[in-house]
Amino acid sequence: MKTYQEMSKEELTQELTALKAEYEKIKGMGLALDMSRGKPGADQLDLSMGMLDVLDSKTALKSENGTDLRNYGVLDGIPEAKKLIADVIGTKPENVIIYGNSSLNIMYDQVARAEMFGICGNTPWCKLDKVKFLCPVPGYDRHFAITEYFGIEMINVPMLPTGPDMDMVEELVSKDETIKGIWCVPKYSNPQGITYSDETVRRFARLKPAAKDFRIYWDNAYCVHHLYDMDQDHLIEILAECKRAGNPDMVYKFCSTSKISFPGSGLAAIATSANNLEDIKKQLKIQTIGHDKVNQLRHVRFFKDVHGITEHMRKHAASLRPKFEMILDTFDKELKDLGVGSWYSPKGGYFITYETLEGCAKSVVDKAKKAGVVMTPAGAPFPYGKDPKDSVIRISPSYPSLEDLTTATQIFVVCVKLASIEKILGEQQA
Repeated sequence: MKTYQEMSKEELTQELTALKAEYEKIKGMGLALDMSRGKPGADQLDLSMGMLDVLDSKTALKSENGTDLRNYGVLDGIPEAKKLIADVIGTKPENVIIYGNSSLNIMYDQVARAEMFGICGNTPWCKLDKVKFLCPVPGYDRHFAITEYFGIEMINVPMLPTGPDMDMVEELVSKDETIKGIWCVPKYSNPQGITYSDETVRRFARLKPAAKDFRIYWDNAYCVHHLYDMDQDHLIEILAECKRAGNPDMVYKFCSTSKISFPGSGLAAIATSANNLEDIKKQLKIQTIGHDKVNQLRHVRFFKDVHGITEHMRKHAASLRPKFEMILDTFDKELKDLGVGSWYSPKGGYFITYETLEGCAKSVVDKAKKAGVVMTPAGAPFPYGKDPKDSVIRISPSYPSLEDLTTATQIFVVCVKLASIEKILGEQQA
C-alpha cells in the first residue's frame, strides 16, 4: 500500500472524494459520543459498589488504635489507611498524609502554600519577581492549569521514550534558581502511557537544583493501572532514590484511588520526607481538623490490603484492555501504512496518544466534533493550550462502551485521513 505522500494528486483527490462522502454520511447519523476525559466507565464504577456495604450503623467506627472515627482529629490519616496507601505506592506509612478525595487538590494546595508562605522557610514565591516550572510535554492539562492560574511561567521539556529529556532538565534546574518545580506523571504517563526508566528516576534523584526550594511534583496517578498481568512496566521508588542521593526533601509524591474506587469519593495522599511533612502539617493544622476518616476506614475494610487492590485492579484491566486493544488494532489496520501519524502502545494507564502530521491535530478534533465525537481539545496536553506542532491528540478510551468506542474510533480514523490528505494537497498546491 502506498503512503499518502507517495500517491499522485489524482489518487489523493479520488481518495478525498470517497472520504468526504463517508464523512457526510457519518454526520447524518446524529451521533453524540464522548472521548474527552479519562473517566471510568459505569462497569468500572460497579466494581466498587460493595464498598458501600462494608460499614453501617452497627459498625464500630474505630481505628485499629482505638480512635473514634466519628469525631474530630487525626490530621494525617488513620494508621491502617496510611499503611494501605503506603504499600500501594511503595513507601513507608510514616511518610504519608491521607487527604480527601482529590490528589489534584493536594497539588494545588502545595503550589498555593509555596506562593503564600514558602517551602521549608524559603521565600514565598509571591515575593519573587519570577517563578518557573518545567513541564514535560505532552502532559496533563490540569497540572498546567494550576501553574498558569498562579502566574507561573511554564517551560516545555520534551518527553522521550524513557521519560522527560533529562539532559535538558539537569541543565535548566542547575543554572536557574527561578525554576521551582517540575510536573511528572512517571508511570503510564498522561497522555502517552510512558513509564520513566530506572536511569531517568535516578537522574531526577541526583539533580542539583539552583533553587533550595525546588521540588519534583511526582503525580503517580496510574501506579497500579496495568492492562496486563504478565507484561507490566516497573517504576523504581523516587523517595528512596532521593534519600540515597542525599536529596531527601526534593520530592512530593501524590496518588489517589479516584480511578480505583470512586472518583470524587476516594482517598488521596501525599508522601514525602520528614522535613516536608513537618512543613505541610504546620500549615495543614490551620486549614483543617482532619479529613474523612470514615471513608478511610471504608476503603481499608473493602480492599483489606495491597493484595486486595491488586485483585481489584485486575477487574479494571479486564474492562479497559479490550478498549485499548480495539483502538490500537484499528490504527494498525487503517493508518499504519498511510504515513499519516504515529502512536504509542501503552501497557497501562488511561490514555492513548495519537500524533498527526504536523498542523493537523486541531483539524482532526474539529472534524470529529462535527461528526458527533467529542475529544480532548487539541493543544490541551501543552502549557497554555499551545501545541507547537499542532500534532498531539489525547484519546480517552475508558468512559464509552466498547460498542460506542468502536464507532468513535472509526470516525476518528476517517477524520485523520481527511485532515492528512487536505494537508498534503495543500502543500502540493503551495
